[in-house]
Amino acid sequence: MLHEIMFSGFGGQGVLTIAKNLSYTAMLEGKQTCWMPTYGPEMRGGTCGCTVSVSDNPVSSPILERYSVVVALNQPSLDKYEPKVNPGGILIWESTNIHNGPKRTDIKTVAIPAYEESNKLGNPLMMGMILLGAFIQKTDAISIEGVVNGLKKTLPPRRHDLIPLNEKALRRGFELAAQIK
Repeated sequence: MLHEIMFSGFGGQGVLTIAKNLSYTAMLEGKQTCWMPTYGPEMRGGTCGCTVSVSDNPVSSPILERYSVVVALNQPSLDKYEPKVNPGGILIWESTNIHNGPKRTDIKTVAIPAYEESNKLGNPLMMGMILLGAFIQKTDAISIEGVVNGLKKTLPPRRHDLIPLNEKALRRGFELAAQIK
């Protein structure tokens, strides 16, 4: 099993955080992984992305031209990375704010209203975790429990009160993705 993933969105949407959580969880679960963030000099609002590879075997390079999965959090990311999804691959996209959805018919598209759902949870910062939950449901690359255990190790103790909300967001994304065949 090899998953080559691109997470992309605006700075401040949590792209690097969800990618790091995926990679860290994969490592804790005994998989081979690497991640490589890409972003411009902007702190907030500029486009950023992160490539993550997860495999049962050693990963050769974090530099990729095509992806088995793309998770797009905004319109520019969907426009840029939709053509780079391998035929038969998966494009997971945030459907609350992206109004021009994917056009390709040779890939699986998974529309998740993550921003809307994160607001229902009371914290718009949970959008990324909802999309990570959708990714987990569609790929089975890692487990929700693994992400929760990873958060216990990566979050400072003063933020551990957010772990139950993160788990709820992951499970909501998983549920939403399960409804899409």
